[in-house]
Amino acid sequence: MRFGILGPLEVTGAAAPSDGRREHSYAPQAAKLRVVLGTLLIRANEVVSVESLIDELWPDAPPRTATTTLQVYVSHLRKTLQSADPDNGREALATRRPGYLLRVGADALDALVFEDLYRRGHQALQTSDFAGAADLHRRALALWRGPLLSDTPHGPVLEGAAVRLAEARTSALDERIRAELHLGLHRELVAELQELVAEHRMHEEFHTHLMVALYRCGRQAEALRVFTTLRQTLVEELGIEPGPSSSRLQRRILEGDPALARAGGRAAGPPAGTAGSAGSAGRDPGHDGPPAAVADTAEGAAGAAADAVGRSAALGALPAADPCFTGRTEELAELERLLRGAPAGGCVAVTGMPGAGKTALAVEAAHRVADAFPDGRLFLDLRGGAGPGLPSAAGPVLDRLVRAAGGTAAAPADGAAAAPRLLLVLDGVGSETEVRPLLPALRGAVVLLVARRVPAGLPGLRSVLLGPWRRDEAQRLVGLFTGGAGSRAGTFGSAAALDAGPGLGPDTVAEIAELCGRLPLAVRTAAAQLAARPHWTAAVLADRLREEGGRLDVLRTGDVDVRSRLLDAYAACPDPQRRAFRLLSLLPPGRFGARHAAAALDLTEPQASAALEALADERLVAVDRDGCRIPELLRLLAVERLALEDPPEVVRAAAERVCRAYADGAAEPGRVCDTGARGLVRLARTAYGAGLWALTVRLTDALAGWVPDDAEAVYALALDAARRCADRPAQARMRRSLGELAWQYRRVEQADELFSDALELAREAGDEEEAARALVGLAELRLDAGESAQAAALLEPALAALSAPGRTRGRYEASRARALLALAQEGRESARAWFGECLELAGALRDQRLEVYALRSLRALSLPPRGGSGPASRAVEIRPGLWRIDPAAVPANPL
Repeated sequence: MRFGILGPLEVTGAAAPSDGRREHSYAPQAAKLRVVLGTLLIRANEVVSVESLIDELWPDAPPRTATTTLQVYVSHLRKTLQSADPDNGREALATRRPGYLLRVGADALDALVFEDLYRRGHQALQTSDFAGAADLHRRALALWRGPLLSDTPHGPVLEGAAVRLAEARTSALDERIRAELHLGLHRELVAELQELVAEHRMHEEFHTHLMVALYRCGRQAEALRVFTTLRQTLVEELGIEPGPSSSRLQRRILEGDPALARAGGRAAGPPAGTAGSAGSAGRDPGHDGPPAAVADTAEGAAGAAADAVGRSAALGALPAADPCFTGRTEELAELERLLRGAPAGGCVAVTGMPGAGKTALAVEAAHRVADAFPDGRLFLDLRGGAGPGLPSAAGPVLDRLVRAAGGTAAAPADGAAAAPRLLLVLDGVGSETEVRPLLPALRGAVVLLVARRVPAGLPGLRSVLLGPWRRDEAQRLVGLFTGGAGSRAGTFGSAAALDAGPGLGPDTVAEIAELCGRLPLAVRTAAAQLAARPHWTAAVLADRLREEGGRLDVLRTGDVDVRSRLLDAYAACPDPQRRAFRLLSLLPPGRFGARHAAAALDLTEPQASAALEALADERLVAVDRDGCRIPELLRLLAVERLALEDPPEVVRAAAERVCRAYADGAAEPGRVCDTGARGLVRLARTAYGAGLWALTVRLTDALAGWVPDDAEAVYALALDAARRCADRPAQARMRRSLGELAWQYRRVEQADELFSDALELAREAGDEEEAARALVGLAELRLDAGESAQAAALLEPALAALSAPGRTRGRYEASRARALLALAQEGRESARAWFGECLELAGALRDQRLEVYALRSLRALSLPPRGGSGPASRAVEIRPGLWRIDPAAVPANPL
């Protein structure tokens, strides 16, 4: 059974007709049924809530019978699916709280196939596999038969999906054309591109592709006319000029750039789609041929270096200050202090992970220290296109630049130190070997280096390490989304035109920043995405970013691609470090130590520590005194690369080692912290997905009473894992845990059934402790219903069984229930004794949350009873943070 949504809705049967006729379509005729099926397909293999489906069916005013009507629609769809696939069709549409889930294979839905082909084509383009990228994108685009679900009414979900997939379709088309330009297919592309620019009159990329194709066909005048038409359209309709990339391309065509006339990939430089440096930004893949050959003579090499530098807006000019520069108060102050105090010939470096805003910080600092360098400030990008760093013959060019700025390159004849009067910013430094040959020409200047890693080996080097924005800085980033960031009036891209809009407050922006790992490049890209899509709200953007699997796809706009920038750093590492980086993505988000890293890498702890230090040098891992962590977006990249590059058996073995290490650690005394518990939940899901049933159970057991947001789903997985490994005591534990959750959600009958099942399983398995804990659960249900005598009868054998050594947690829960029973039956003194026992047991468990609860209860019992008959006078804290309004007047626990 196959589905098609990239055009009119299509449903075809599981078996193709044997007589060669066209497959029969089982797509429902009724519009409402198509809406339900289309919505489930857009979110295939996810639970779609009843509320979402009702909003999609009746966006304005749903009828009172909406839920019942939806159930009828679902029943009709199940019959339709059974007709299409008699064996599995009906079971494909499952009821899952709080809605429905449609199971669809990866190759059974054209949208999933399209997204997979598009992702693979994008990756091929990143690695300069232009033939592969063109083929993959052609196959992806061939799946489209028209607009998304063109025969189906669209509500909010389908409308959002239509916009998203239309954007992906346009991106696939753009990348296919880029790849084909690299392959020399410019003549074949001219007609198609002329049609595209007529249809997309303000799409700059299609216009620049057409300009390149025409120029390579020898039609220079027509190529320039395309730019003129684009400019007129943008000025007349939007009041803006074409972007820097389009304007640079126009200049290159006017100059008759011979490199532009040659098809093929770059000889050097960042991969396709990478957001380049100041000197190379906007030079789109497919628009750049190999650089002109560098002459063998030193003079010729110097001339080529000068040409590379000359591609900047002005020779060696410092870029203008970023009007949206924000945050970095401490780092900026430190960098300014180092620059003002640096001697002539001194070097200062700004280093950090990709996308951290190193160049922006260096430029901002250079502007702020202008008074300390009266002869000027220069900026050179060592990635300007002449290869990986300027050649050694670039020294004479730098000497000329220094002299042109009014400085003195050479030191005084008498050897006396001269006060530095010129600042040179060198961006894109790969290693000290690129810089050392240039230093003799710069003895009268201070050099500010911008590099990912510290260029060790340079004498007297001082450095500033740049990480993500701090959390307090993230609270002040609203200006990036409204155009008011920084201390100067200005904008980032078109963000100035963006109104704050509904929901765009500090909390929403702070969440978006967290989802971006507080990485400046990523946050700015997110702001640009919101500015470029007026139909998006901040909530829509945040919702798209929450999905880990697609987050890096969202952080791409124009020629700025966060994934590509991160890939640059990854690709620059040796193979062993890349492998270690990928395997570390199996660890839960957050901090980790050498012990857990050793499990992931299958190394000893000293070996793992050395591997972590090497990754820290490459800025792929952040290390401080509290441990190590992979910055969030780098972690998502590592997850992607692990799935793409490592065999499944390798991943499964590493996942087993990691899960086992965390399960062993969680067995130690003490309550797991919230961050640690979230990590255990994630690992339990990983173990379940890898078929590691026993480890799934162990990791879930280690939660020790911590209740995640999706607790029922987590314990349901663990229950299934316990069944699969025939662990009856574990089945009893999971049923009892699910019973406690059902009771907290006030589903009393379900809780009673789960506790009873847990009791029966535990007795069959001979697990006395678990049977006693199930009795405690049943006793709490009876106590909740006011049946104190039945509760006491259940608690008596439970307390006796849980008095045995090694059953401290169960004894604590039984004593807590007995204290509540004492409040209802025996009075405050008896309850105080039982809560005192709870305090001792919590101390033995080293569980601070349970200790605080016991102390709070004892304190409440030491106070005189409250008067009155209101709810506050009858409130009882039955568990930490969980209250019950008791019919009996018992003292309330004041918080």
